[in-house]
Amino acid sequence: MASKIEVKDLLEAGVHFGHLTRKWNPNMAPYIYMERNGIHVINLYKTVAKLDEANEALKKIASSGRKILFVATKKQAKDIVADKVSKVNMPYITERWPGGMLTNFVTIRKAVKKMAAIDRMKKDGTFNTLSKKERLQVDRLRAKLDKNLGSIADMTRLPGALFIVDTMREHIAVKEAQKLNIPIFAMVDTNSDPRDVDYAIPSNDDAGKSIEIIMESVTQAVAEGLEERKSEKTGEKDKEEASKKEEKKAEATPKKEEKAAEEKPAKKAEAAPTKEEKPAEEKPAKKEAKAKPDDLTKIEGVGPKAAEALIASGVKTYAELADADAEKVKEILTEASSTLAHLDPTSWPKQAKMAAEGKWDELKEWQDSVKGGVE
Repeated sequence: MASKIEVKDLLEAGVHFGHLTRKWNPNMAPYIYMERNGIHVINLYKTVAKLDEANEALKKIASSGRKILFVATKKQAKDIVADKVSKVNMPYITERWPGGMLTNFVTIRKAVKKMAAIDRMKKDGTFNTLSKKERLQVDRLRAKLDKNLGSIADMTRLPGALFIVDTMREHIAVKEAQKLNIPIFAMVDTNSDPRDVDYAIPSNDDAGKSIEIIMESVTQAVAEGLEERKSEKTGEKDKEEASKKEEKKAEATPKKEEKAAEEKPAKKAEAAPTKEEKPAEEKPAKKEAKAKPDDLTKIEGVGPKAAEALIASGVKTYAELADADAEKVKEILTEASSTLAHLDPTSWPKQAKMAAEGKWDELKEWQDSVKGGVE
């Protein structure tokens, strides 16, 4: 478990310092503690509560196998974000935000593939056959692509969530994520609007120490989610091996019983199978009682909050979501929270049907071809 951040640690890092009172956004009023010397002071108790909530949601997304894209192009946040995020192997943007990074993801992927093609040219030796001028041009193009897109080379599909430092500066990223129903996590200062964000962390987004302490906590939560995913995979492998052994034993036992039936009286032969049948019938019932709800966040467009709303209304499995009507799902979301009203669930039953049938490769291909789960 990641060590929980205390108010004292945040105070020492200067997380409580906001902007000048004349630059404030009135929607940040619930998170402001007081005003001193013309500067707003952020309520750190609310920061801790919001940070814990965001960490829990990020942990779930990471454990589901989805990528989280970190965005921080301001000077004081660049190096900190690149250093912390690279440790958990997540994509990040620390240079200029490429317009259409999410809404025109197919074109961005082409640029990344071009970079990979240049690397192959260098390995094959075809790069050396070019003239000196052409080699220089290719090298410059490779350096430019690496600078802007090198950190997202491993991101083959749209991210499961966005984490933004300073929503005012990264307003284009916020709009693109909203358009594709991608959950947004962000460090929100007193001059920003928390309504644009799904998980707002009220904090100072200008000081290096403040950004570092928040990023440390967030990346720890992501690392925990990745560890959970690894342990689940190893657990599944162990179960598969155990089930194979049980099947082999089950195949061997009938042969032994046939031999025993020939030697022993008919009464004992009849009594033995009935004893074995009872526990075999009881076991599946216990398993059914302990069945957990499916991870609905694997459906493109379903964030942690939307998944919670669906589970609370009784839609717990992929099969149930596949049978559900899109209009009813929309009603469930709007009743649960006004922030979920903008979501478009028209493609969710279709995706859920593929997930319920175990067609994960087909689902991934569909999600890659269709932007944000909206046809």
